[in-house]
Amino acid sequence: MILTFPEVISADEQRAILKEIAAAEFVDGRETASPLLATIKNNQQVRRGSIPLQRIADIVLGALRRSPAFLNAVYPKQLHSMLVSRYREGMEYGAHVDQALMGDTAVWRTDLSLTLFLNEPDAYEGGELALEYGSGETRVKLPARSLVCYPTGQLHRVTAVTRGERLVVVGWIQSYVRDNAAREVLCDLGKAMESLRGREDLRAAHDLINKTHANLMRRWAEP
Repeated sequence: MILTFPEVISADEQRAILKEIAAAEFVDGRETASPLLATIKNNQQVRRGSIPLQRIADIVLGALRRSPAFLNAVYPKQLHSMLVSRYREGMEYGAHVDQALMGDTAVWRTDLSLTLFLNEPDAYEGGELALEYGSGETRVKLPARSLVCYPTGQLHRVTAVTRGERLVVVGWIQSYVRDNAAREVLCDLGKAMESLRGREDLRAAHDLINKTHANLMRRWAEP
């Protein structure tokens, strides 16, 4: 399931992130790629472990933690391994699947990948996030401050930028619910509960859905 969330960060937060990026040191994106992926990865990244990257991660994490739509769809246990990626003219990232485990001192499973867009779609040509399926691919290019989240096991690529510059924050999530289908069921039940909230004539239906949601969380969640 591909999930999109508009206006995840505020305009002020976007400006703060862009200010940090303007002062940051960029390095070759292949520094964080395996030898095989290094042959198809052509981008730049803010240096890992740098103060600007930590400040950016703090802003993004804070925004995600106050988003009920994100929390109720993703059930994040850990948001980790954030990067800021820059694609300039001629840069792209070939089809690949991200690592199943990430981290150094602490290792986290990668259930979901996220991309937060920092500039508007008309600021660059190309640079779509292309997610592959058996019948083709879906291309995603969202407005600034919007986020797309998708299963990490999905084969995906970033198409070549032919004009301008693509700026994004990328990161990974270990969810309390690792199964994609289970998360979708819980998300749908949550939306159904929300639509019934406050309807006294439908209180019994709301309570049954709430009971089912809670019991499925007990069955599927991994604390």
